[in-house]
Amino acid sequence: MLRFTISLVAMVISTGAFSTESKPATQATIETNQALYKSLPFDDTKDFERAQKGLIATQDVVTIKNEQGDVVWDLEEYKKFITLDAKAPDSVNPSLWRNAQLNVINGLFKVTDGIYQVRGYDLSNITFVEGKTGWIVFDPLISQETAKAALAFINEQLGERPVTAVIYSHSHIDHFGGVRGIVDEADVEAGKVEIVASHGFTEHAVSENVIAGNAMGRRAIYMYGALLPRNEQGGVNGGLGQTTSTGLPTLIRPTLIIEKTGEEHIIDGVKMVFQYTPGTEAPTEINTWIPEKKALWMAENSTNTMHNILTLRGAQVRDALKWSSYLNETIEMWGNDVEVKFQSHHWPMWGQEEIVEYFKRQRDMYKYTHDQTVRLMNQGYIGSEISEMIQFPAEIEQNWSTRGYYGTLRHNSRAVYQRYMGWYSGNPSDLNNLPPTEAAIKYVQYMGGEEAVLEKAKQDFAKGEYRWVAEVMKHAVFANPNNEKAKALLADSYEQLGYQAESGPWRSVYLQGAYELRNGTPSAGGTNTASPDIIKNMPPEMLFDYLAVRLLPEKAAGKDYTINIDFSDLDEQYTLYIENSVLNHTTKLSDDPDVTITLTKQALDNVQLGVITLEKAIADGQIQIKGDKEVFQNFVGMLDTFNFWFNIVTP
Repeated sequence: MLRFTISLVAMVISTGAFSTESKPATQATIETNQALYKSLPFDDTKDFERAQKGLIATQDVVTIKNEQGDVVWDLEEYKKFITLDAKAPDSVNPSLWRNAQLNVINGLFKVTDGIYQVRGYDLSNITFVEGKTGWIVFDPLISQETAKAALAFINEQLGERPVTAVIYSHSHIDHFGGVRGIVDEADVEAGKVEIVASHGFTEHAVSENVIAGNAMGRRAIYMYGALLPRNEQGGVNGGLGQTTSTGLPTLIRPTLIIEKTGEEHIIDGVKMVFQYTPGTEAPTEINTWIPEKKALWMAENSTNTMHNILTLRGAQVRDALKWSSYLNETIEMWGNDVEVKFQSHHWPMWGQEEIVEYFKRQRDMYKYTHDQTVRLMNQGYIGSEISEMIQFPAEIEQNWSTRGYYGTLRHNSRAVYQRYMGWYSGNPSDLNNLPPTEAAIKYVQYMGGEEAVLEKAKQDFAKGEYRWVAEVMKHAVFANPNNEKAKALLADSYEQLGYQAESGPWRSVYLQGAYELRNGTPSAGGTNTASPDIIKNMPPEMLFDYLAVRLLPEKAAGKDYTINIDFSDLDEQYTLYIENSVLNHTTKLSDDPDVTITLTKQALDNVQLGVITLEKAIADGQIQIKGDKEVFQNFVGMLDTFNFWFNIVTP
């Protein structure tokens, strides 16, 4: 999934840290939410039975801390107000509330003989399969602290067993980040523990958010509602789970790589057959069939929601057509035999007929989104128009597992359009249109000025036309970010849209926008896009690509530098060329560099992680410079730094 940033670090989430300006749901919002009770099958409670089936034990309190005593996971923040018998508050979409109720059902569960899950200890599930000598673990959560707590819990309940293998289903952090909480890397190196992943795993796991990490991290604050209080008017659910843990993400390189579908391996005495599904929910991903159990692990290729074709934090658009084709392949391979399917989020399903019907709906959800978007696109409609026109058939619309708790039909259809057609709508006025602030000033002028716009918008707000008010007030705020009345009305509009949202990320985005309009752009907390393990596994080429996007063209202008880099521990050499205000790198060494830098990869990692300063590393001899030192110093001085807390809802 992270389909989100490497790790959300701990933030101050106390009552005093938030604005007290949250407002109740308006009558229009109440009526919109209440209407869902008539349009959706709330009398279907099978998911509540499935989510509680096989419960072995729960812990009274699921609050997990790191070694410093900081809370990195607190399910109790949600359980204090989300209960199974509580009706949805006016300020929460009833369908999203239902999903939140299901996601707070936590504990140790038996999936089938020899397969167990600990749920409610992070955004994702951690799964334990009984091997011949120990536990085979599927997807060890985001943080080492939460994974460690889950392992201790199952060992306490079912008896102490070592971890003998770990399977990373795919390259998103919530599926591998906790590995050091359950495995000692020395045991991996000694061959005592096997780490299984699919082709390209390490590259994708490391690169997920390196190049665009700062922008993605800032937008992830919106997508996951990191600063929102956990209450009825704040964060209630993230769609795939409640939220993300904030402990230390880790990574140990795989020792066994799955290259193709149908590949079979005996993992600690358990036969497993893998389905390789690159380019679906993640760039590299594997489903796993355990024939002895007739059990199918679906990774994140199917969950109990519509997933993202394009995540709101930003990423490359996924291929809905390919995704549906792999789900069809799953049906053809194991549909006749499967008796239980389980995955890295939500709860399992039992029964061959129900499972196959579920797979067909998941398959057709993505196929329909693709096909109908492309059909309308070929009729000349653009993404924003298609998102208003496209509707699921009743078989998908009225099914809980295909509701838009994470991805939505509206933004996924736009993503399909974007994959084929890009950002340009085809209308010449959109080819070189004005940026937001310049356009906003003109819009407000044309609409009669700020006061006139405000008065008209207030009238539309009273009618419940929040989408339109948000559109108009966006221009008013960008035209004059000091207009407190405009910011307040825009915040009120976002808030009501958040209260109405069925998607967890949509709710978070709207409410975070309202929060920042009322409180200003934050300046503390943020996202750690590069933990020590991520940095350690970053190859030099990836580092050089990152340095290239940091190059300030005005400082590099007119410079013509050649820098040789010698990694003494890797026995790898590179040449960096700075010319035409561009940084290029190659393994073909220059015979006449301006300067040569000799260092170990570890020394470079330590500088990046702030363990040691560049100056001290040079002084201590960890970094050796031969040639023109000024060239290297100038190069370092050309590198831009990124402000994490850039503005989003204000210019």
